[in-house]
Amino acid sequence: MSKQQWKGGTLLAPLPVVMVSCGTTEKPNIITIAWTGILASEPPKTYVSVRKERFSYDMIKNSGEFVINLVNAELVKSADYCGVASGRNVDKFDTCGLTPKKAFKLDCPIIEESPLSLECKVSDIIPLGSHDMFIADIVSVDVEESLIDAKGRLDLNSAELVSYSHGEYCKLGKKLGTFGFSVRKKPKTRRGAVRR
Repeated sequence: MSKQQWKGGTLLAPLPVVMVSCGTTEKPNIITIAWTGILASEPPKTYVSVRKERFSYDMIKNSGEFVINLVNAELVKSADYCGVASGRNVDKFDTCGLTPKKAFKLDCPIIEESPLSLECKVSDIIPLGSHDMFIADIVSVDVEESLIDAKGRLDLNSAELVSYSHGEYCKLGKKLGTFGFSVRKKPKTRRGAVRR
């Protein structure tokens, strides 16, 4: 395999597509973000990186709160719209037919139609050039009940989540393995032979 060297850039892919809700239930806003991820599991920490000139920037900075709402196939058109329209000019919840719902632990709303929402409290703001990174504690995870099976397990794969890869939205769906499958021991048959 032959490779070319390009200058450093943001070609990490795929990325999650999330709609970040902020503001208040009475005056909510949504910004679509791909610069997000998990920073730590204990305590659970995440981040979003936002340009200072974005309408949502001051809402998040002043309140110290935001909600990461995962996007499924049904929400992808709304997510795209919320990434190109500004909350300065339009009520994105109203235009997209989305519902701002009271969060469990925050003053800013969740998007009711999202299959899973992470309620976040900002702990640090780090200037990084084009964007500032809002590091936050995940204080609540709000899960659509239809994604929980009879044993109380989360089946997030059935949510038809969407990722973003080099300008394209892609629906997730084909399972290739489960965590640890590369080192898992193969089950033995009754005679001690390994099943193939």
